[in-house]
Amino acid sequence: MKSLEIAPGIAPAIILVEPQLAENIGMTARAMANFGLSELRLVNPKNGWPKKGVREAASGATHVLDAATIYASVAEAIADLNHVLATTARERGQMKRVFAPDEAMAQVTAREGQRVGVMFGRERVGLSNDEVSLADAIVTFPVSPDFPSLNLAQSVLLVAYEWRRASGRGKIPFSGEMLSPPATREALISLFGSLEEALDGAGFYPPEKREIIARNMRDMLHRMAMTEQDVRTVRGALRALMRPR
Repeated sequence: MKSLEIAPGIAPAIILVEPQLAENIGMTARAMANFGLSELRLVNPKNGWPKKGVREAASGATHVLDAATIYASVAEAIADLNHVLATTARERGQMKRVFAPDEAMAQVTAREGQRVGVMFGRERVGLSNDEVSLADAIVTFPVSPDFPSLNLAQSVLLVAYEWRRASGRGKIPFSGEMLSPPATREALISLFGSLEEALDGAGFYPPEKREIIARNMRDMLHRMAMTEQDVRTVRGALRALMRPR
């Protein structure tokens, strides 16, 4: 069984209301697992549960699907929660606070010890006004007004990403730092000499411009901030080029 990451505090439950497509539910599970969420609640999924093809769409995040719980209504799905957010792409005319995902998830992580759920609606029509009325606040996305529609799993992905950032887990997995130390001045001066010797032998320099071009090339190599490995690689290339064929 895949080991689950333990995140600080209590992670929000993801609640899908009457989801229809197996692909969307599977991809939602994948998005949740990507960012350390694991509690999936399904309200009256269309055409029953489990769905054919849902595990394939999860791309390995089957632990989220296996732990999913099924509810007959939204009221039942949120009964044990202390705070509920409803996602929507359109204004509902309800006097509720409205947050972007980053603002909403910052507040979620500040609710220490409280159970929080985030509701997502049906693929075609989203949540009903009555369902939104059961939530404490609304989460909406800063999408283009020319095309505001988001796929269900994409919406979950954005919320899960912002929750991970807000919870202090938003660290990139690798940094790309140099694995070789910076080259010493001795190594660089030696490389300059080898390079200039090779270029002399190839007749690269016009005699009257040799010193200027040589200085420009040294400056160019300095700007590269070469490492010891870089110097070894360039010296090896020069030896190969100068070797008699």
